[in-house]
Order: sequence, then C-alpha cells, then structure tokens
Amino acid sequence: QVQLVESGGGLVQAGGSLRLSCAASGRTFSGYTMAWFRQAPGKEREFVAAIAGSGGSIDYADFVKGRFAISRDNTHNTVYLQMNSLKPEDTAVYSCAAKYGFVSGPRLGYSYWGQGTQVTVSS
Repeated sequence: QVQLVESGGGLVQAGGSLRLSCAASGRTFSGYTMAWFRQAPGKEREFVAAIAGSGGSIDYADFVKGRFAISRDNTHNTVYLQMNSLKPEDTAVYSCAAKYGFVSGPRLGYSYWGQGTQVTVSS
C-alpha cells in the first residue's frame, strides 16, 4: 500500500511558477513509476507527466512540454512537478499517482492516488 500526499498548490498569476511536491509512504519508492494528472472543472482527468522509478524515463503531455518538469528524489520518497510559464488554462486540481513497475506504459494503470492540490492561474 502506498499513500501519497501532495503539496505546493496555490494561486499564481499567468507567467508565474509553482512547484508541486508529492510525498509517498513505503520502503520501495524507487520501484514505482510516479505521475502527475490534473482535472479542471467540468473536464476529465488528463495526464500531465510521468517518471520511471530510476528517473531514467520521463514522459510529458504535449501541452506542458518546455514548461513543466517532473523529477524525483528516491532518498526522500518524493516526486516534484516544477511548473513554469503558467497559463490560466493550467488551472486544475493536480494529483499525484503511483504504480509499481512500468506495465502499461507511463500514462495508464496507476493504482494509487493522492487527494490532489489546487492550482489556480489568474490572467
């Protein structure tokens, strides 16, 4: 069982930056693929970014390439999402997700989810 707790959300002006963190419980964190998803009001949840256990494989949704960066610290069981050049359309609840291994690729098959953190970007 893995428990995930996100932090770092908030209100920011367009063009600004935020850094989200996701702290995970458990002793085999490096074996988990970690990802960020987001869900805006009235929209379905969508994939944002993922990073393999070793950190060697990273995947981004097209709409965040060049603006967001995912990273992880396996020593501290934490995954990060650095978000730069934020746009109003980035406003959403951002959730951290985890799955053991890399089955189904970087965008599918996540077993564990955090509660999410609100990110609001004003124009």
